[in-house]
Amino acid sequence: MKIEKQLQYVLEASRKLNLVEGQTVKGILLELANQARENYEFILSENKKDLERMDAADPKYDRLKLTKSRIEGIAYDIENVANLPNPVGKILKEDVRPNGLKITKISVPFGVIGIIYEARPNVTFDVFALCLKSGNACVLKGGSDAIDSNTAIVSVIQKVLKKFNIDENTVSLLPAGREETNEMLRAHGYIDLIIPRGSQSLIDFVRGNSRIPVIETGAGICHTYFDEFGDAEKGAEIVFNAKTRRPSVCNALDCLIIHQSRLRELPVFAKKLAAENVVIYADEKSFHTFQGIYPENLLLAANEESFGTEFLSLKMAVKTVVSFDEAIEHINKYSSKHSEAIVSESTDNIQKFRKMVDAAAVYSNVSTAFTDGAQFGLGAEIGISTQKLHARGPMALEELTSYKWIVEGDGQVRSK
Repeated sequence: MKIEKQLQYVLEASRKLNLVEGQTVKGILLELANQARENYEFILSENKKDLERMDAADPKYDRLKLTKSRIEGIAYDIENVANLPNPVGKILKEDVRPNGLKITKISVPFGVIGIIYEARPNVTFDVFALCLKSGNACVLKGGSDAIDSNTAIVSVIQKVLKKFNIDENTVSLLPAGREETNEMLRAHGYIDLIIPRGSQSLIDFVRGNSRIPVIETGAGICHTYFDEFGDAEKGAEIVFNAKTRRPSVCNALDCLIIHQSRLRELPVFAKKLAAENVVIYADEKSFHTFQGIYPENLLLAANEESFGTEFLSLKMAVKTVVSFDEAIEHINKYSSKHSEAIVSESTDNIQKFRKMVDAAAVYSNVSTAFTDGAQFGLGAEIGISTQKLHARGPMALEELTSYKWIVEGDGQVRSK
């Protein structure tokens, strides 16, 4: 295995982390935030090399792009993580048995966490901060489209680790080749957990080929249902924000579902969406309503492929339904179980929506743009889990720990 020695170094570094005090970890992260700000010109110059190799029309371009303000935001998130309580060593359960045994369940790191991701260099900072704070070493496998950005960021991180006399192999960036990905997925005994971040095809590949436990951070096919009792002005703002704030992220809106009794409200939605050149794939009923009030070059007839698609761009589908139940059926058929929202003034419908929609995050009268760790008060997130075992929704510090049982006695033995 070409990367075996590299992984061995990371494994050894992970064991050393068990002896690093929480205050030292906090100091490392605060210094890293400072160094991210101080080295922004270097990071942006390397990021520019990656950007020059990618078509600006590619939906991944925005995810790949770093700016001074984005680096400032990253540094701020690192500081948030630094100041959060230490998730390691927490007593989860404690009991003294009748025979005198004291049994304690405590949180512990996984050990080594492997992250496979695409054109998202911000992930390099986020993953390291969360892994270090939770006592884990990390193996990073970024794509070739972000190799210069990731290499630059890891070099900054390793300089900070060296300053604090922490093993630099606490974070390790693998080569960008496909062969290294396959070896990483087979590295049982070196890596404890794999988390893929990227397209559905990447996630499916990792899930289908990994010999290591995987937590899926699935595609974000997100819906907003404008109910028959929805407030039009409120709904228009929510839909506009969810679609246009950052269309390339996983919590961006992909499909507006509208009750047929509210089709007359579409002009309120159309005005702001048209100003941002949002392409709309409208079903038959909504298409007729949009005609004459929406630019012809931005209005297309929807087909089956328009639904269940994560657009990652300024495109969205519109589906008309005749009932609340039909809206739920549509969501449950096409949802990726990421983030789903309802706009309604009906308390009953909101409660039913919360109970019947199967998603990691369920919103009422709120934009789905809030599904990330920083907005949930978690500091940052390593991904949005769309599965149900171990973690669901934004994964942060607590989700990067496991637990062990500590058993204390005074010579007790078990009878036959």
